[in-house]
Amino acid sequence: MTTPSGEPGERRVPLPTLLTQAKDLTVEQLHRRLDEEGFEGIRFRHGSVFRFVGPEGSRLTALAERSGFSKQAIGEVVDELERLGYVERTADPGDRRAKIIRLTERGAQGQLAGARILGDIERMWAHYLGQDQIALLRRALEEIIARQDE
Repeated sequence: MTTPSGEPGERRVPLPTLLTQAKDLTVEQLHRRLDEEGFEGIRFRHGSVFRFVGPEGSRLTALAERSGFSKQAIGEVVDELERLGYVERTADPGDRRAKIIRLTERGAQGQLAGARILGDIERMWAHYLGQDQIALLRRALEEIIARQDE
């Protein structure tokens, strides 16, 4: 096997592996910086709530559907985030039997901090690679995602 440089014998890392490594580095940096900013305890699995909870809150079933996890798994994440003070459960005004999961003020601040930190990481990449390369990477990844069901 040859590498893009043409050197025989070197194994080329598959692109999906590189994407996973970039994601892992990003997630590690995100959580380290969140922790440094005082948002202790936020972990990768908590993204299944932070990424998908609506501005007015969301039902557990909606969070499970949006995240692709089971209701039981999302329930456990919500329990953790509730203990950490990032979410609260409130009665659903449309159905008193159901609960709405809402970010607390601290949770909303953590969500904003996470978005800001991810923006910082993207700007750092653009500094290293150039804005044109990042725009090209973004378009390529968006295209891959858009064609996932083909």
